[in-house]
Amino acid sequence: MASISIIGNGNMARGIAAVAAKAGAGIQIVGRDADKAADAASAVGGTSATMGDALTGDIVVLAVPFAAIDDLTETYKDALAGKTVVDITNPVNVDTFDGLVVPTDSSATQVIAKALPGAHVVKAFNTNFAASLVPGTVGGQPTTVLVAGDDAGAKQGVVDLVNAGGLAGVDAGSLSRARELESIGFLQMKLAASEQIAWTGGFVLAT
Repeated sequence: MASISIIGNGNMARGIAAVAAKAGAGIQIVGRDADKAADAASAVGGTSATMGDALTGDIVVLAVPFAAIDDLTETYKDALAGKTVVDITNPVNVDTFDGLVVPTDSSATQVIAKALPGAHVVKAFNTNFAASLVPGTVGGQPTTVLVAGDDAGAKQGVVDLVNAGGLAGVDAGSLSRARELESIGFLQMKLAASEQIAWTGGFVLAT
């Protein structure tokens, strides 16, 4: 199983780390707060590092808000070349909470891919709430993780990790599908914020 570096130590970072631990992956948690990163890593038997330290994972998850992406890609641009980079962000307008801040013909993931031309960028986990990752189920069914990207090998590697972690990884198509995934993620956030669904709910594909 591939190793994984997760940049961020919030709820989503911890949830994805739990999935990776179930999959048997080696885990590195990277954060600006060394104590929080160490605590998150300890919970899954992984290692920790602070922002700017070397990344040990074959797969690197950007578990940070979209507003932090520019700084992160600048810090790690060279180090991410050749790696699978997973963008989990939903580029929501935090001032109005009524739309996305990227152009209508683009996505956060496409913006990141342009900033990291040497990396294999995929979209995943943005349609999942953190509370649906650790239990691994939504409504009694395995939590579905939609994965989009242009590099078939990178995309399959993420799908394999998700499946090995007990969730249901689904190939959602090319990187251009990230726009639709971000719209789904945003809609779910709106529904949860208005208490029409629970933050423990989420996206499932019934077969």
